[in-house]
Formats: sequence, structure tokens, C-alpha cells
Amino acid sequence: MRVKDSGDQYTYANLVQRLFSNPGIVMKYIALGFLLFSLHATANPKLYVFDCGSAHLDSLEMFNIKPEESDVRELFIPCYVIEHDAGRLFWDGGLPATVVGNEPPEDAPGPVMRYERWIIDQLADMGLSPADITYAAYSHLHFDHAGAANQLAENTVIMQQAEWDTAFEEGHEFVDPTLFAGLKSANVKLIEGDYDVFGDGSVRLISTPGHTPGHQSLLVMLENTGPVMLSGDLYHTRANRELRRVPTFNYNAEQTLQSMDKMDALLAETGATLWIGHDKALADTLKKAPAYYD
Repeated sequence: MRVKDSGDQYTYANLVQRLFSNPGIVMKYIALGFLLFSLHATANPKLYVFDCGSAHLDSLEMFNIKPEESDVRELFIPCYVIEHDAGRLFWDGGLPATVVGNEPPEDAPGPVMRYERWIIDQLADMGLSPADITYAAYSHLHFDHAGAANQLAENTVIMQQAEWDTAFEEGHEFVDPTLFAGLKSANVKLIEGDYDVFGDGSVRLISTPGHTPGHQSLLVMLENTGPVMLSGDLYHTRANRELRRVPTFNYNAEQTLQSMDKMDALLAETGATLWIGHDKALADTLKKAPAYYD
């Protein structure tokens, strides 16, 4: 069998010899081979959802939602683990351990919080310990997202520089620095802007400041489920998104609206499904660990 080129005929042996006598062509084929291999070998992440508590409120006015604009009064508080061939990412730490098992009185003032099983124990149910987590990241450091931060301080913690810069300042609402004091001696990887966690585009931190100085969301590219965007507290409820309402206690309202615009554009670009973390109606439909989404 022969190959014809520009009127001349060559055997395969001669063709191979000619190709390998041209280093430029060889390098192009090698590069193409690596590209095809990397596309084929890209990990298919698994996303695990954990119940890390709930909060019952009398109204949503603190989120700038009037009583008649939403009947939501119960917020879900999630934790997540993303499993990837290159490691595991723990995302958002839920309520503090001190809430676990406590049953507040029915007439307790303010948000009534409940938490049935500590996230570290839920991980243990799956045969995982904090040592099995490669990275920990938090949408922000409010107490209902950083509850397990000290327990995961031995891992590499990925945080926006702006969040770190104000983490231990006094006077911030909903922040309890004792929950993440261990981060002072942790391996903290400080980033500015969006960040590709595993380097293959499958798990990306998305900078969405405004709720706090360094708030971030998380985009997970799932093969079968499709892309999922974990909102953090860019939105607390569906009404916040539909009405573009910024909570009264947000760090920067203008930044929040800009982050909402960025989120809308990214959802349109990727086709991702938005999961609002505190949306209990959504959470009730989600399967919980050890089941997963892939």
C-alpha cells in the first residue's frame, strides 16, 4: 500500500522517515497527542451534598425581602465535598459544632438554628477524615459557613485575598473568628479573582464579592448532571435573585449587584444550573451524601 503526495509515491516507511526528519512537524503531532489525551483523561468530579443545619426566621427583612414578597421562613445550611481524581475539595463548613443536638425553645428570639449531625461525623460515616481532604474553601467566613473551618485547618485553604484581609477584624456582623482561628497557622493559598482548583476547568472558584469583601461562588462541571453553580450567599433566597435585592447587612451593595450581573452572564455562558445554598425547597429535592451527583 502506498501514499501519494504531489505526484510522487512513497512507502509508509519513507513517509515516516520524512516526517521525523522535520522536528517542527513532530512537535505539532506530540502536542496534539497530549491535548487529546488530556481531554480524554479529564476527571469527572462527583458532588456530595451534606445537611449542615437549618435556620428558622420570623421574616426575611434582614435580606431586604418584605413579608408579602416571600413566604420562605426556613433556610437550609449546606456543606459540600467535590471529589476529583486529583483530590477532594471541601466547600462551606456549615454551622458550628455547638449547635449540634441543641433543641431551642419554641419561643426563642431571632433565628432558631438546628443541626442534627456534625459534618465531621458525616464525613466519618463515608470513611473520610479531615486528612482525606486536599483543599478547603469557603464562600465566606460568616458563622454558618465556617463552622468546621478549624477542623480542616490542616488542609490547603483557598481564600480570596480580600476575605483574608478582613477575616480577623473586629466589628463584623455574623463573624466569629474563633471558628477559624486555626487558619492563622494553616497553609492558606490566597487568590484574587476566579481560580481553577484542579487545573482542568472542572472545578472553578468564582469571585463574587459584595456580601463580604472576598465572597466567592463555586462552579462544578458535572458530566451527567451538567454544570452546577453553588451560589454561596450571593443570593439567600430565590426572591433575592428575582427581585435583585441586596441584604441590608451586605458589605457592599454595588459590588453585590455587579457580582449578580457576572453570575447571570456566567450562567448563560456555561448553561449551569444555579443552586442557591440556603434554598430549602431546592435542598429538599437534592440527594444527600453518601449519594452524589456526577
